[in-house]
Amino acid sequence: MALSLGIDIGGTFTDLVLHDPDGLRSGTLKVLTTHADPVLGILDGTRRLLADRGVPPAAVSRVVHATTLFTNALIERKGAVTALVTTAGFRDILQIGRERRYELYDLQLVPPAPLVPRELRLEVPERVKADGTVLQPLDAAALEAQVAEAVAMGAQSVAVLFLHSDLHPAHEAAAAALIKKRFPQVSVTASHAIVREVREYERGSTASANAYVAPLAERYLARLGAELTGLGIAGPLVLMLSNGGLTHLQEAQRAPVQLLESGPAAGGLAAAFLAGPEEARVLAFDLGGTTAKLCVVEHGEPEVVFGFEAARQARFIEGSGLPIRISTVDLIEIGAGGGSIARRDAIGLLKVGPDSAGSEPGPACYGRGGQAPTVTDANLLLGYLDPARFAGGELPLDRAAAEATVARLAEALGLAPQDVAWGIHDVATEAMAGAARTHLAERGRDAAEFTLVCTGGGGPVHGCHLARKLGIRRLIVPPEAGVASALGMLAAPPRVDRVATLGRRLKEWSAADLDAAFAALEAEAREVLALGGWQDAALAPERLVDARCVGQGAHMPVPLPPTPWPVADAALHGLVAEAFHRAYQARYSRPPPAVPIDLVHARVVLRGRRKATAPTPRLGTAAGTGPERREVRFEAGTMTASVFSRAALPAGFTAAGPALVQEAGSTLVVGPAGRFTVLDSGNILVELG
Repeated sequence: MALSLGIDIGGTFTDLVLHDPDGLRSGTLKVLTTHADPVLGILDGTRRLLADRGVPPAAVSRVVHATTLFTNALIERKGAVTALVTTAGFRDILQIGRERRYELYDLQLVPPAPLVPRELRLEVPERVKADGTVLQPLDAAALEAQVAEAVAMGAQSVAVLFLHSDLHPAHEAAAAALIKKRFPQVSVTASHAIVREVREYERGSTASANAYVAPLAERYLARLGAELTGLGIAGPLVLMLSNGGLTHLQEAQRAPVQLLESGPAAGGLAAAFLAGPEEARVLAFDLGGTTAKLCVVEHGEPEVVFGFEAARQARFIEGSGLPIRISTVDLIEIGAGGGSIARRDAIGLLKVGPDSAGSEPGPACYGRGGQAPTVTDANLLLGYLDPARFAGGELPLDRAAAEATVARLAEALGLAPQDVAWGIHDVATEAMAGAARTHLAERGRDAAEFTLVCTGGGGPVHGCHLARKLGIRRLIVPPEAGVASALGMLAAPPRVDRVATLGRRLKEWSAADLDAAFAALEAEAREVLALGGWQDAALAPERLVDARCVGQGAHMPVPLPPTPWPVADAALHGLVAEAFHRAYQARYSRPPPAVPIDLVHARVVLRGRRKATAPTPRLGTAAGTGPERREVRFEAGTMTASVFSRAALPAGFTAAGPALVQEAGSTLVVGPAGRFTVLDSGNILVELG
């Protein structure tokens, strides 16, 4: 028996799933995240899950891991002390950025602060022109002196960013090699080794982020791998990437910036994987203890974009965060989860989040010392959660503590405690709805055309209310939705994304040279797959080009036809131009102007084959003698809801709301206008009237 173990660390819970590649799910577990040392929670959960299922550690053939640790380190500014080495005269490039105010008329605007303080931004004499001509050789002595000074000031990591290194990286490579040799205790990131794209600010921001989290990633991943081996798990540790693919330990330690969105990406994959091919348009909704994530899934795959902003100062405003140029699943994430804290604001209104009680101390009802009212406390008081069965009975809830903390807030607001509990639930759900509206509107999509797929511990709790706010009529809730992200990781294929600057007009490229540029990226990508042992699983590579009309500042990704390409220059120019015209028409609903085409970047995506198959559904054989009953609060008031155990429900079972369907990791809340049906796949379909 060869099993896969999925481990997903969130802000509140760490989810674990054992999965048989033949389609038999073997077990799941949720444990509280141990923030002081996340490895402790992983090891405790792994031991318990293996013991509970009677599985020897040696039977685990691989461990797939996703985590929000590196994102949190970036957001909370708890990474390594980082220095930046850059071309003389460009010390302040991270501070200047694009010289754009993301809110033009906000006099109190707070720009995103660079990860590297000014005293650790170092200038080194060197200069390479855009054509590759060396204008000034690298001054090795000055470099060594500058880095020595930074190390004396406490620098643990160094990012190297030289002008035009995306096209001509020799100076950067030499500088990185010198620093590693002279200061072996310091982590080094060369910008061209992380992202070979034009624009020094974006490349420098990405390299700085990688350097900022690299020491943490190196220590954490090395220790986790060693501890899992110590448990007797012989299978490799592989990591979930932000782009929805997997990579091996060595690549993750080299470029941990690729893992910043690994946890959220797993939710989108899980929704696509578990909803089934019959769902053409899916809005994936994953709600955990700290954040809510939403992403559009069409044609069975979440869309992947080639950059995002981390640590935004303004939630929905572009330019208010740190640009990170990596491939990532296109999603929106907000600070609204089960642990989100409710409060009275300065003008007397009820506000929820974005700060979270997390797992330490957690919501008041966890009985671990939490004093602030949270969304989970409200959901308990509304009757949605069974205090004895929460998290599979691993974490009994303290109703009296929840009542006390919500009562204090109710007194401050001058409202009844039960009304405040509903208000917390409604305000949190409205924050999720606002994020979804923004995400869909930016993509020109109508929410009514989508099926909402709810995962995470809180997704099924808030799903029906969210769907009503968005005008969505159908919901899918997969089995064991509370740990779906961990299962989504096990369905992910290996993936490598590579990019290089082209920087010339289309007609200046010969067919042979353009094909060679892509071939070099493909060779690099295959080498990464081979280091993970996936060389035999590689599929045909996908080729894209970032292109624009001459005179435009922005470019867009253009998928290119598969190889072999024509060898004649004119024929290949026509092929690329036709692909650009199609992409431009699809994006702007009009053909591009009749001007030359600029080729900005070449991109290659190389995937392996999926290992996991859909789990065999575990369905009940009978609905039982009759459901339990519980008083539950909805918008219209308090009602009596039927309470079902999901494990007992057979395929085809249907019932009208108000109803609750309970399982170990989550509870599905069906409002009075809804009806749910158990499908043959094990999914529950909810239809709203």
